[in-house]
Amino acid sequence: MKLKDLLLSVRNALFPQNFTCDICGAEIFDGGRFCPACKKTVQFNDKTFCPVCGRRTERAEICAECKAFAPRYKKGVSALIYSGGGTQLVLKFKRGAKYLKDYFGQLLQEKAKLLPACDCITYVPITAKRKRQRGYNQGELLAEELSARLKIPVAHALTKKRETSDQKILTMKERAENLHACFAIADRDSVKGKRVLLVDDVLTTGATADEVCRELQIAGAKEIYFMTVASVEYKPFSRQKSDSANVQEKE
Repeated sequence: MKLKDLLLSVRNALFPQNFTCDICGAEIFDGGRFCPACKKTVQFNDKTFCPVCGRRTERAEICAECKAFAPRYKKGVSALIYSGGGTQLVLKFKRGAKYLKDYFGQLLQEKAKLLPACDCITYVPITAKRKRQRGYNQGELLAEELSARLKIPVAHALTKKRETSDQKILTMKERAENLHACFAIADRDSVKGKRVLLVDDVLTTGATADEVCRELQIAGAKEIYFMTVASVEYKPFSRQKSDSANVQEKE
C-alpha cells in the first residue's frame, strides 16, 4: 500500500465520513456532509442555466459563448457552481480525497436524468506521469462511479500524450495551440457508433472538453453528452473578466 493511501486510511479511521465536514474538517453530528458555515458556501447549479453547456446563467437561455462557438457535445450539465465551497470540494477531490467520488456520484446520477440514456461513459484522460504523481485520475474515478450507478460500461477511449498549460491564462488561439494533438485515440471500438457520456470534474473554459469531443468524433462517436461536478458560472464578458481573478486555479 502506498504511503498516501495508508495515511488516507488512517484519516478515514480517525475521522469517518459524515463525522467531519468535507470542506473544513470540523466535527459534525447531524449526519450531513458540511458544517453550517461551509454549507452556505456550496452553490448547487439548480436554477437558471444554459441549455447547451449547462453553466449557470442569469436567464434560462443559451449563453453568448455557446451561440458564438457551439461546443461539439450536444448538451452539458453540472451539479455545482465552481465557486466557494464547490471549488474547495473539487480541489480536495483532486488532491487525495478520493472518497468524495461517492458524493459526486450521487449528484451526477441525479443530473443524468436531464440527458438521454447513453451507451457508455468516458472521461478526460491525464498523462501517465500525472497519474503516477497523483495516484489516480479523478475523471476516471467519476466515470467508474457513474458506471456502477447507471449500469453502463466505461470506455477507456483516449490517452493524453503530453502536459498542457493552464487554459484560463491563455487566449482562445493559445488554448487551441496548447491542446493541439495532446490527446490520442486508445480504443476506437469502445465509442464507435455509440452515444457517449463524457464526464469530468470541472468545466472552466470548455476548450479541453471540446478537444476531447473532437477526438471522440474522429473515433466515430455517434453523439456526445457532457457532465461535470462543477462549472464556472457564465457572466457577460465585462463581468467575467473582472471576476476572473477570484476563480481559483483548477490544478
